[in-house]
Amino acid sequence: MESQMSYHAARAALEWQIELGADEAIGDVPVVRYGLPDKLTAEPAAKPEHPAPSKPVQAAPAPEAAGLDPVAVAREAATAASDLNALRAAMAGYEHCDLKRGARTLVFADGEPGARVMIIGEAPGREEDREGRPFVGAAGRLLDRMLAAVGMARAGDGEPVYITNVMPWRPPQNREPKPEEIAMMLPFLARHVNLAAPELLVVMGNTSCQAILGQRGITRLRGTWTEAFGRPALPMFHPAYLLRNPGAKREAWADLLSLRARLETER
Repeated sequence: MESQMSYHAARAALEWQIELGADEAIGDVPVVRYGLPDKLTAEPAAKPEHPAPSKPVQAAPAPEAAGLDPVAVAREAATAASDLNALRAAMAGYEHCDLKRGARTLVFADGEPGARVMIIGEAPGREEDREGRPFVGAAGRLLDRMLAAVGMARAGDGEPVYITNVMPWRPPQNREPKPEEIAMMLPFLARHVNLAAPELLVVMGNTSCQAILGQRGITRLRGTWTEAFGRPALPMFHPAYLLRNPGAKREAWADLLSLRARLETER
């Protein structure tokens, strides 16, 4: 008798695949591969007596091949944006980052522009890509609870915060963004900070620290105030890291208290 996988074993296997990044089907509809396609059973079309020679398909030249510097293009587009709406439109129109082609949506920001605190995360995940907002799903819910514990919120009761990511598009299988991808987006991020005009920055996660501070090693960097984009900045654990390592929540709580104290001191 053939054994069947139990419900709990099947769910555990599915969760394991999702954790590895296999969280989406390749196609929207199933493909039947046991029958012959219609084009094989139909009468073949008559071939022309003198077929015209086919023209080779030429791929569009890469920005570098066309003499363009993607970072310079990004810098020019970001500088021209006079407000946040214009910046979002400039990012949506930027065509030199390949991540845009595989993502569903542009994840721009959430919360209240002009808030005293601006949180900068890493890159969108599956839920963020679907909703078009940063920090949703389990990590987003944890972030909301963390903020509420020190009297802050992205919306509703509490001192407002403003939230964005280093990368506006989801990398495939949630891989880390490549250095050249980060370099393209940094001019937009710098302009984003300038237009949102926060007093303090919270830099969450290794990718954010690498992009903004030029350093990695969040366990070493967290909790120590530094400077980024001309503003005081506090590196912190990303909520997704805290979900995988609950023991680090003690350090995250200390960082939140440090953020709260800094806000009270500079009020």
